Amino acid sequence: MGLKLGDKFPDFKCDTSHGPIESFHQWIGEGNWAILFSHPADFTPVCTTELARVAQIHEKFEAKKTKLIALSCDSADTHRKWIPDIVAYCRNHSKTSEECKPCSKSGCHEGKEVEAFPYPIIADEQRVLATQLGMLDPEEKDAAGIPLAARAVFIVDPSRLLKLSILYPATTGRNFDEILRVLDSLQLTAQKKVATPADWKASFHFI
Repeated sequence: MGLKLGDKFPDFKCDTSHGPIESFHQWIGEGNWAILFSHPADFTPVCTTELARVAQIHEKFEAKKTKLIALSCDSADTHRKWIPDIVAYCRNHSKTSEECKPCSKSGCHEGKEVEAFPYPIIADEQRVLATQLGMLDPEEKDAAGIPLAARAVFIVDPSRLLKLSILYPATTGRNFDEILRVLDSLQLTAQKKVATPADWKASFHFI
């Protein structure tokens, strides 16, 4: 049985592009939300666009006290080698001048992309988390014929409860502005007994 909305999100330890995390729950921190999102494979076109987009708008998530963390079945070393490509894509495909600064540290443009990259990428080479969280895509496999991670999104609240779960096929890139909109709704409705109507945005009226 997979995770259901309202379930306690599993705690785990993992290796990442930015070093080991001993406890996912502790990494989230007191009072923070978290978004864990997976992708099929590093060094692939759609995945590069997705992680670049998240890097471009990561400060919007930070402003909402939300930690970001990605995941694929590649190694931490492969993640680190891939990050400069993501940063280069950010710089070359920005909608505004602000978005061409995907990382919050000045060293990002001086060959220090990994240290400056604004969120870690989990290495799940053995598919432990991908299996536990139901993220494997049977239609997408690596060279050895082993399923890869689908494009999952999990939003976890400060109580470590699962508030949103979405699973996209590998062929469909995600709209992270929509994920940001959903986060706004979840945070609003966590504080007030209201609901948000179709196409709602943070500046709109709620019900």
